Amino acid sequence: MTANKQWVAGVDGCPGGWIVVIRHLDDASSATIRLLASFADVLALEPSPAVISVDMPIGLPEIADIGGRRADIEARANLGARQSSIFAVPSRAAVMQADYRDACAIAFATSDPPRKVSKQCFNLFPKIREIDALMSPHLQRRVHETHPEVAFWALNGERPLDEPKKVKSRPHEPGLALRRRLLAAAGYDPEFLRDMSAFRPRDVGPDDLLDAAVCAWSAARIAIGHGRRFPAEPSLDAKGLRMEIWG
Repeated sequence: MTANKQWVAGVDGCPGGWIVVIRHLDDASSATIRLLASFADVLALEPSPAVISVDMPIGLPEIADIGGRRADIEARANLGARQSSIFAVPSRAAVMQADYRDACAIAFATSDPPRKVSKQCFNLFPKIREIDALMSPHLQRRVHETHPEVAFWALNGERPLDEPKKVKSRPHEPGLALRRRLLAAAGYDPEFLRDMSAFRPRDVGPDDLLDAAVCAWSAARIAIGHGRRFPAEPSLDAKGLRMEIWG
């Protein structure tokens, strides 16, 4: 499959699978949205996006340091009150566990200092495993880990946002409105950013759409060489994958 250099995509994991915003490299108003069942379906998109930015860890450590990977630490340092949105990525061995108690035990044995994993982090493990099974250094040329809050920081003139998108796990309208304004200023159709009519609320939340849209914005920046990467010189995991976060 040949990548089409005129198209990019932003991807966010959601309860219903993977929400994907596909847009023309130079025109955010061209954005369309898809809900796909698997990340393999994302990779099989036609036209094939030249750059895919996904909100999910790529590159997993063997031993998890305090604060996570260097990418997690450096990206988190820019986010002010939004720092907690970047969790410390556990070891690959912990992520491979399907049982929470097993994951905690393995995480404790493969972290320095020893620590378990939160239930919220554990709930992401199936999607992290899904990506990890598919990823290779060659594929990472076009598939990039991107964190939405880092992308919004970049979109906001490299300033952290002063409103969260959720409060107590519920959508926070002032934070969502702030993110919609930033995306509309970057060329997205305001109606597109609000239209959830194609999805069941249990499958896709309004924050998922905005996260995928800003990841697509980052994908366009990466495609033209303007993306911001943390760290500037990433290290490799045991599979040869770069451990990095783009904004």
